[in-house]
Amino acid sequence: MKRNLLLDVPVQAGRGFGPAGPMEPEDYEHSRRSLLYVVLVVALLFGFLILRLWFLQLVKGHEFSQKSESNRVRYRDLPPWRGMIFDARGVALVNNRESYDALVILEDVPDAKELARNLGQLLHMNYLDILTRILTAQQDNLARTIRIKEDLSMDEVALLETFKYELPGVIIQIQPKREYQTNNLGSHIIGYLGEITEAQLKSGKFPNNKMGDDVGKCGVELGYNAFLTGQRGSQQIEVDAHGRQLRLLKNTPASPGANVFLTIDWRLQAKAEELLQGKVGAIVALDPQSGRILAMASAPTFDQSRFARTVSADYWQELINNKDHPLENRVLRGQYPPGSTFKIVMAVAALEEGIVNPATSFVCQGGMQVGNRYFNCHAKRGHGSVALHRSLVQSCDVYYYNVGLRLGVDRIATWSRKFGLGAPTGIILDSEKPGLVPSSEWKRKRFNQPWYEGETPSVSIGQGYNLTTPLQMVRVAAALGNGGIIYTPTVVEKIVNPDGEVAFQFQPQVQSRLPASPKTLELVRRACRGVVHDGGGTGAAARIPYADVGGKTGTAQVVSLGKEGKGKARHKTQDHAWFVSFAPVEKSQIAVAVIIEHGGQGGKIAAPVARQIMSEFFRLKQEEEVKTEDAG
Repeated sequence: MKRNLLLDVPVQAGRGFGPAGPMEPEDYEHSRRSLLYVVLVVALLFGFLILRLWFLQLVKGHEFSQKSESNRVRYRDLPPWRGMIFDARGVALVNNRESYDALVILEDVPDAKELARNLGQLLHMNYLDILTRILTAQQDNLARTIRIKEDLSMDEVALLETFKYELPGVIIQIQPKREYQTNNLGSHIIGYLGEITEAQLKSGKFPNNKMGDDVGKCGVELGYNAFLTGQRGSQQIEVDAHGRQLRLLKNTPASPGANVFLTIDWRLQAKAEELLQGKVGAIVALDPQSGRILAMASAPTFDQSRFARTVSADYWQELINNKDHPLENRVLRGQYPPGSTFKIVMAVAALEEGIVNPATSFVCQGGMQVGNRYFNCHAKRGHGSVALHRSLVQSCDVYYYNVGLRLGVDRIATWSRKFGLGAPTGIILDSEKPGLVPSSEWKRKRFNQPWYEGETPSVSIGQGYNLTTPLQMVRVAAALGNGGIIYTPTVVEKIVNPDGEVAFQFQPQVQSRLPASPKTLELVRRACRGVVHDGGGTGAAARIPYADVGGKTGTAQVVSLGKEGKGKARHKTQDHAWFVSFAPVEKSQIAVAVIIEHGGQGGKIAAPVARQIMSEFFRLKQEEEVKTEDAG
């Protein structure tokens, strides 16, 4: 046995010591294994930590570096100033002004409920509305910044600045807002702006816009939105931990949108809208030699200035519940039976198809029997023997009943389409309505029924299933005045970039040419002149001292359903009054279409309106010529 000299304790070979004495071999081995397990666990933990550090620094390092930088640097979007809109003479119609808007940067909002409550108290807004907007935007993740209120008053700006430390994430940004210079004239041409919707944003049609932007909703503002929008700018701003601005690091200014010059002369436009006051209807004036729109008015209209700010819910409901639909541009979207203005198409078709010649006559005794139905002429006593010229001058229905039966509905449809009816004109503005050209094939598809001969007389005088828009009918008149050319109409003359470069210059676009001989067009054109200038002509009220006028009156019958409940009875309302015209008769400079809903006879109601539009056009033209001569 050996002894421990220090402790003088006997130690037996092969044994260990525990705290209370010698350790048995099996206990020693157990302790060694436990220690080994502890070492392995610690090693695994350190290995995992090292792997995690490697992943965070090398794999995700760039991403976290960007996030760290974004905690220090904010990228603020700078919306561009929208392009201006001018009339044909360079008169500014739409400008911009500064607006102070309250925006919220979503990532800087620690407590949405508290922020919504504070903003609601300061801005006198509904707390739940603000909270819903913030939470919805955070959930949808469509934007980093949302607009809470626009067009802040100076008092509201001062309040937000005073309490900005209690409003984390709230910034005040100057935003461009539309300012309409025209006292609401031309509302349907210019259109209005509204905040972009989620559906529009996802559609891909607005690549330069973000949530919170104002985009065009109708008119030129919508049709030429891509040109008017401009290029966005941005700012890099250093902020503190609370999102408060410390300094500006980088500034990339926004580029304004292009300026749009219209073909409209605002003086003529003002006259057209004045003539429609108190009425429901539309006026459109067109240059027959190019397709330029000279004036376009629809009534009733709406207050553009109400859309320059966020439109109130009350005003919006007032507009959409109005039975006269003031938001609708009737020139493009109003679909009406053309009435006797359609006889222009019928006359050309009959001559070209050889159904009649200028001397072919039909006897009018005030009506005509077709099958088991009697069709009246507007002249109850009849017109007697009527040939082509007088059929248009005095608008004899019986003449066109005979012509229509000989042509048949399908040939009538073919010539209607050659005049551009039954399809959109192609103008870049609001979505057009196509109108309706009935045919036997159309009726089979629509009603699964054949076309009956007794339906043709109504179509022959622009009634029945026929539907046209005022823009389509003004092109019918223009085609007579220019020798048979159908132009694509436009309201935009040119688009000019901020640097003065012309991005777009209008050039007349021939859409089609009437396959009619010059002799046919001349015969119909002279008859249309007779409508205004011959004795007994239905359009005598359209005469002007400046030029010979060609025209055609129309009275479109309107039939609606009564509201007596079960077994609703059909009853007539007052007819729509039509007049289409062109002047001078040869080498026309202006074509006009007028429709007054429920106005009565076209010759008495619509023709005088067209006369005043044409008179104003030639008066303004003479003024410009005098100014040019004086300047020279």
